[in-house]
Amino acid sequence: MKNVMTAGAALLLSTSMVQAVGLDRSGQSVGIIFEEGNYAEFSFGYVMPTVEGDDVAAFDPLGGGPTGNVADDYGVVGFGYKRDIDEKMSFALIIDEPYGADISYPVGDSVSLGGTEAVLDSIALTGLLRYKFDENFSIYGGVRAQAIEASVTLDGAAYGGAAPAGVSGYSVDLDRDVGYGYTLGAAYEIPDIALRVALTYISEIEHEFGTSDNFGSTADTEVTTPQAVNLDFQTGIAADTLLFGSVRWAEYSVVVVEPEAFPLGSLTDIDDGFGYTLGVGRRFNDVFSGSVSVGYEPEGDSDLVSPLAPTNGNYSIAVGGEYQLDDYAISAGIRYIVPGDASAETGTPDTARADFTDSSAVAIGVKVAYNF
Repeated sequence: MKNVMTAGAALLLSTSMVQAVGLDRSGQSVGIIFEEGNYAEFSFGYVMPTVEGDDVAAFDPLGGGPTGNVADDYGVVGFGYKRDIDEKMSFALIIDEPYGADISYPVGDSVSLGGTEAVLDSIALTGLLRYKFDENFSIYGGVRAQAIEASVTLDGAAYGGAAPAGVSGYSVDLDRDVGYGYTLGAAYEIPDIALRVALTYISEIEHEFGTSDNFGSTADTEVTTPQAVNLDFQTGIAADTLLFGSVRWAEYSVVVVEPEAFPLGSLTDIDDGFGYTLGVGRRFNDVFSGSVSVGYEPEGDSDLVSPLAPTNGNYSIAVGGEYQLDDYAISAGIRYIVPGDASAETGTPDTARADFTDSSAVAIGVKVAYNF
């Protein structure tokens, strides 16, 4: 079952490259702590979204022209290292990019929102220790350090014109800040049937960003990144065949970005979210395994969303494969995502300013792993 399990892990990696739960990028997986023996991996993913819409005609003097593609392509990298200390204890180091945003409304396309942009970059380092009570039960936990920086520009007629009448043209930079949190979890396993159920808690982390904007903010901006819970499971269902899946919940409603001089409250308005994945992995021979999975994130309570995240839920399908060569394994996966339709509103007032339909994204991921 070993090859099947690693193929499933590779697919989960590739499919997490474009998580839609809030600002998720990596999904904050700790799966490396369960790898056999000493182990290292490097991963890279690339996401190509297409999110296009049309200005609502009632608010566009040109009659509702297209917005252009407002979602930029982006890459995600990850690294992990796991080592056994003895028969009961092991540790792991994980580098990931937990959150991100790359939204840019082309200037000259959308009258309502042209020039609006949001960029968020993050990187995190997690150190984990795992203790096995026996072959069935284990606990794990550790500390997490994450660095985040961001910039936001609000532009276009939807923001009410220039100050003081509106906030069109508002721009803010949040300088890089490092915050600290923790991860805790427990797992139950039955090795003979490749069964494992792991429940992981990721704490929220508080940041204080040095802030500069064109409205005169001087104080730091305090922002909290969400706590989250991941439930991952797998089990053998037939010879050389594995069923796997995951559930993720993240409390994104705590993410409030409210610079001192910005008059309209938070720049963000993100709902708490759930994401679900279910898949099957199959070992075809001693060197090659493959897997297929589907993903789902429910839509939020309203189709009115922030222009900085103009989709609502998603469906996805993914396929992946792994080639094993002695102590090395090369995995690759591709995922096709169909985000839900949504309407962008700016809170000035809560009225749709642009409608986004028929969005899509393609994510590809590659991982190289080494057992030693």
